[in-house]
Amino acid sequence: MTQQYDMILQSMIPVDQREAATARLPAMKPVQGSWITIDDAYSAQMAEKARLMTQNRQAVCRMTVGAEPAVGELLDYVLEEIAGLSGFERDGDRITRPDGMQIDILRDDPFLSLSQLVTEDLCVLEKRGDEHVLTAALLCFPAAWTLAEKIGRPLTRIHVPVAPYNENIARRVQRLFDGIQPNKPIWRANLHTYEEPDLFHVRGENDPRPYKNIDAHYERSERQTVLRLPNSGAVLFAIHTCVVALP
Repeated sequence: MTQQYDMILQSMIPVDQREAATARLPAMKPVQGSWITIDDAYSAQMAEKARLMTQNRQAVCRMTVGAEPAVGELLDYVLEEIAGLSGFERDGDRITRPDGMQIDILRDDPFLSLSQLVTEDLCVLEKRGDEHVLTAALLCFPAAWTLAEKIGRPLTRIHVPVAPYNENIARRVQRLFDGIQPNKPIWRANLHTYEEPDLFHVRGENDPRPYKNIDAHYERSERQTVLRLPNSGAVLFAIHTCVVALP
């Protein structure tokens, strides 16, 4: 595993995110405001993304043949979204981020540009036959899974070895992906405990993370947003990761 150099923690898990993750009946909710999160760990998480893209790009960034149009559209979609967010300024193809860093948009390398703009991991899924398939992804902060084992796989295969992911749940998730409407993003959240705070937490399918962790020192919560890109019809599964120390 590639270890991050510094501990990267948020001061808190947002109240609405914790409530969504611990609700008795978890459900997808409409996104209020932007689906992109800028919080107190933004600069540190962006620096960690840059390190991973430089040192281990193949582990965190993959694209299958034919996914190029969807990924290019995703870059334009994110650029349009951040244009309405405080802290971002654009001058042509140069973007100033909320932490003051300036980056140049590279149209021939959209995932590199995206990795320099938002902390969210970005998974692109496109309909192939009866299921959506993970055709491209920028996944710097996996929570106990590995991009190499999931890229090019359909939803049912992606969720190996998630025990509760049975045929009934698989049908419901596929209906959800089929029904997502452009400009109507939805989100959910999860919450788990971990021994270590590492954002790049990879585990293979044959080495699943223990369900219960009695030596936990950290909470890790993902805000997961699902939306449809209007032109390609691809579905974006965006993940913002929040890690806090347990008291």
